[in-house]
Amino acid sequence: MSDLTLPQAQQLVDEWIRTYGVRYFNPLTNMACLTEEVGELARIVARTYGEQSFKDGEHPDPSDEMADILWVLICMANQMNIDLQDALRRSLDKKTKRDKLRHVNNPKLKQQS
Repeated sequence: MSDLTLPQAQQLVDEWIRTYGVRYFNPLTNMACLTEEVGELARIVARTYGEQSFKDGEHPDPSDEMADILWVLICMANQMNIDLQDALRRSLDKKTKRDKLRHVNNPKLKQQS
């Protein structure tokens, strides 16, 4: 698979749903699925960077969980008619206007020597 733009990803997910998935789950079900997937990523992060250890058979690669999160998020965007590319651009603009000096001037984020 070549590099995907967000609109292409949204189209691919929509095609998959229409071909194999029968229909989109309702938004409340998708919200629950998204929460579940975020929890699975949190488990991996807690075991990789926190004090907990992995159980036998657990896979420490977070990429599958991140992809699952992206999948559900794309499903939700599609069913709510949200253009994720446009939404991401608006979010970057908002964050730049609001935070362009906030983090640079935060002494807590200065490099430690």
